[in-house]
Amino acid sequence: MTNPTLVLTALPALPLVQPGDDLAALIAAGLQRASLQLLAGDVLVVAQKVVSKAEDRYVQLESVTPSARAVELAQSVEKDARLVELILSESRAVLRQRPGALVVEHRLGFVCANAGIDHSNVAQHAGGGQVLLLPADPDASCAALRARLGILCGVEPGVIINDSHGRAWRSGTVGVALGVAGVPALMDLRGWPDLYGERLQITQVGLADELAAAASIIMGQAGEGLPVVHLRGVPYGVRSGTARELIRPIDQDLFR
Repeated sequence: MTNPTLVLTALPALPLVQPGDDLAALIAAGLQRASLQLLAGDVLVVAQKVVSKAEDRYVQLESVTPSARAVELAQSVEKDARLVELILSESRAVLRQRPGALVVEHRLGFVCANAGIDHSNVAQHAGGGQVLLLPADPDASCAALRARLGILCGVEPGVIINDSHGRAWRSGTVGVALGVAGVPALMDLRGWPDLYGERLQITQVGLADELAAAASIIMGQAGEGLPVVHLRGVPYGVRSGTARELIRPIDQDLFR
């Protein structure tokens, strides 16, 4: 490949997303404002939070009754027992805990803090206590967005839902792919030649995570208000894929 170029463009002036909004229509309007026309091979990275908001994944803590286990664990990690109950309900297992931190295996299979439940950039009613869960099925959300954008724009782009996760052995959060459609989440390069003609033996690339992280740079982490990023020039062919490809089977996980 000669002089490859990957261009990332944040879509400007997207309105604050409300439950029930046609998120694909908001994205299509954002593409128009950015003077972008979808082409075959384009990818859109969409922040988890706006997908969750459109899907009304809000929960009021006052509506949650914590279990005895949640109350006990809340004392250990110094968190609201109602929040801990929600974390447990969204998780398969608690993997690590200490004051201020609760690391779990999410019901979707990946490992993250607090089951991805958050209150940042979430509007609060009087008294507060409103939190936002991850989408129920991020891969399905991506597929639905992709199909709807195909109707609205005439081209079905690859779609990735990203979120910020910490990492066990390195400081700082990075963007990762929670959901994928129309993009190879995992690129298996075994058998490809290197510069000297030797065949790669073990190389697999978490392409969707790499694209999610790249988009996260210009989305920002605070009040930037740029939840959708358009990517052009992804150097691999579009194919079907899901975020499940990225989850390492437990029998291959040396750290659990």
